[in-house]
Amino acid sequence: MTEHEHVRVAVVGSGFGGLGAAVRLRREGVTDFVVLERASGVGGTWRDNSYPGCACDVPSHLYSFSFAPNPDWPRTFSGQEHIRAYLEHITDVFRLRPHIRFDSEVKRMAWNGERLCWDIETTSGNLSADFVVSATGPLSDPKVPEIPGLDSFPGKVFHSARWDHDYDLRGKRVAMVGTGASAIQIVPAIQPEVSRLTLFQRTPPWVMPRMDRAISGVERWLHRQLPFTTQARRGLLWGIRELQVQAFTKHPNELGLVEKLAKQNMARVIKDPALRAKLTPHYRIGCKRILLSSEYYPAIARPNVDVVAGGLAEIRGSTLVAADGTEAEVDAIVFGTGFHVTDMPIADRVVGADGQTLAESWKGGMEALRGASAAGFPNWMTIIGPNTGLGNSSMILMIESQLNYMADFVRQLAVLSGGNPPGPPGLGGRVALDARPSAVHAWNRRVQERMKRTVWNTGGCTSWYLDESGRNTTIWPGTTSEFRRATRRVDLTEYAVVRAAGGSEGRTGAEERAEVDA
Repeated sequence: MTEHEHVRVAVVGSGFGGLGAAVRLRREGVTDFVVLERASGVGGTWRDNSYPGCACDVPSHLYSFSFAPNPDWPRTFSGQEHIRAYLEHITDVFRLRPHIRFDSEVKRMAWNGERLCWDIETTSGNLSADFVVSATGPLSDPKVPEIPGLDSFPGKVFHSARWDHDYDLRGKRVAMVGTGASAIQIVPAIQPEVSRLTLFQRTPPWVMPRMDRAISGVERWLHRQLPFTTQARRGLLWGIRELQVQAFTKHPNELGLVEKLAKQNMARVIKDPALRAKLTPHYRIGCKRILLSSEYYPAIARPNVDVVAGGLAEIRGSTLVAADGTEAEVDAIVFGTGFHVTDMPIADRVVGADGQTLAESWKGGMEALRGASAAGFPNWMTIIGPNTGLGNSSMILMIESQLNYMADFVRQLAVLSGGNPPGPPGLGGRVALDARPSAVHAWNRRVQERMKRTVWNTGGCTSWYLDESGRNTTIWPGTTSEFRRATRRVDLTEYAVVRAAGGSEGRTGAEERAEVDA
């Protein structure tokens, strides 16, 4: 990377969002772009999460790009290695590797108001870009709780997303902290190997069977020979989940039947009434993500597993102490405690038009116009931004919708700068689009109003969907088709057009923010 390199577009991250953005840019005729990746390989969360048992809880044919169907998924729910291989395949088939800068972590990016571009500092050098697409993802930076005494623990400690494959768990006393989506996959995978497994559970999850099976050779042959069968399978999986959305967003009481099924699922395996009581949630199913596993309860029922319902409170040497006083001597601690979702670290590194970081702008809670554009951050867009998460379907559907929005953003810039889409000569320092604060706030008000009746807000739980103030800044309170319609086109009335010669058409973002704050 040269000292003063300039590109039209910089994409940050090479997971599903970043690779999808790169493919879409090429399809729009934009080839002057780079993908900045902090690691040495593609894959994002599916590269980083390589823990034992790691797999997706969305069916394979729905957890893939519509423009790149895979007829050869080996299982109905794919493992981490298969999903990462798929992303490597995407990288090669769409000739993205020449655009990717590995080992290039973004340390800072700042809006240059004079040149109308982003100045970007990375660990491999500096560059500038007319337009930035941030695709770092909400599940990229692990969160480890501050537990008194953790620093003095003499054994091995690691997070599920930073699994230490050189450390042998066989015969060890292991503590699993957390009972989220990663933990319920790790527990059955390591339970047969460890001498003792202590599960520190703060809140029990609702768990339903995972109807996983191998996809037969006949099915795969059929999908290869008749591609419409793959599309039909994907469409059926999508349609079922679209029909489920109303129960989550408008009629949470309808989920009572699903709770009964989940309790029956538990009762078939967990015969001990005391253990069953520990594992039974006291909140509406769906308030936290419904977890899928057919191995979790059988593993917990094994004699070498203890469930501590109080959550981990303190560490004294090699002794872990729960909130209820229960103690356990362990050799290793595995944290399955999630990620920085509502406080994404990338936000501290993005400096907008008025010198404020994105984290400072979002100190009252994340919000972005149509989940993509933040006020005061011209020509900057995030993939899987605020309120774009899902509780029951595939995030790839949401990513593709945001890629549609990104593509139209690029077209609008080209038109405004005098280019001729789809292959404009440059986005180039002449024009920028900055989301109007009034439009951002109006969008967010509509989202939060719809959120009030959803199971995520009324279900009686505390989840990672909520920020410190208790506001749900993570989940989309509607169907994926609704979101696709909302992000089909960029509405220029929602943006201030900033030009290099003399400011913007209409009020600047700073002026509007001052008015809103007043």
